[in-house]
Amino acid sequence: MLKIIKPGLATTVQDGGRPGYYNVGIPLSGALDQYALRLANLLVGNEEDAAVIECTLMGAEIEFSADGIVAVAGAETTPKLNGAAMPLHESFAVKAGDKLGFDFMRSGARLYIAVAGGIAVPSVLGSRSTYGLGAFGGFEGRKLAAGDLLPVGAPSPRARPGRRVEGDLAVQCAKEQELRVLPGLYDYRLTAEAAQSFYADTWTVGTEADRIGYRFKGGRALSFKDRTPPFGAGSNPSNIVDAGYPYGSIQVPGGQEPIILHRDAISGGGYAMIGTVISADMDRIAQMQPNYKARFVPIDMAGALAARAASRQRLTRLRAALAD
Repeated sequence: MLKIIKPGLATTVQDGGRPGYYNVGIPLSGALDQYALRLANLLVGNEEDAAVIECTLMGAEIEFSADGIVAVAGAETTPKLNGAAMPLHESFAVKAGDKLGFDFMRSGARLYIAVAGGIAVPSVLGSRSTYGLGAFGGFEGRKLAAGDLLPVGAPSPRARPGRRVEGDLAVQCAKEQELRVLPGLYDYRLTAEAAQSFYADTWTVGTEADRIGYRFKGGRALSFKDRTPPFGAGSNPSNIVDAGYPYGSIQVPGGQEPIILHRDAISGGGYAMIGTVISADMDRIAQMQPNYKARFVPIDMAGALAARAASRQRLTRLRAALAD
């Protein structure tokens, strides 16, 4: 059992996600940084999509009621066990009564705390992930609060302290990112000048960034081509007749501030999507704090598929490195 002493800002239980229900309006949910989730779990011998604790911008303080093996992956911070510094991206042992806390996040926005055996909250629609808007999954369908008690499953025989990774197999949390974008579905609605400035400008993550979507500011406003709006689209030039939103899609309400939809976003609505961030770069967004910088880079389908293959190869190397 784990006891939450201090929950941090926005701490939830997340796993690999809840795919398969987008057609009925239920999003993927799951860890925003899927690579960090898998790394933390593999370090403690769990199945790589097991449930963990996801902390945003500030780590939680946790007390352990039993001995176990723990690993922390993600944002650059210093885990502290009973006040003593512990390694990031390396498994370590805890004893009953120990307390785990954290320094501030020096870079990155999310960290993942994996415990051997996984967080054993009930599964809802095949996942233990918290979906806050729907108020289900995770621990009582909500963010964790002080005093919450989280059950832990039986650890694998593979669980042991001292398993670690470094270099490019560790989570990278750059403060400036290039985010590769597959243009469309509605980029044809932009003027030529707006299409050029969107990719030329440097954008800044806004304070509104969360699990639903990341808002970016600081670039030039985008203009849309004149048109007679179709019935049901509304008068704003950024509006369309309601359509499905791809995961990672970019909408620009009113042409002012791009919003990238992330894992808790609704599945459809009435804003034009001018592009979609490729799946290989969505983990990068998860580790962006407010005021971090981004440039959007257009890419074609062949480039997107190559990036996905490279991302999968990295995960294959991670599995091999932690297979002992």
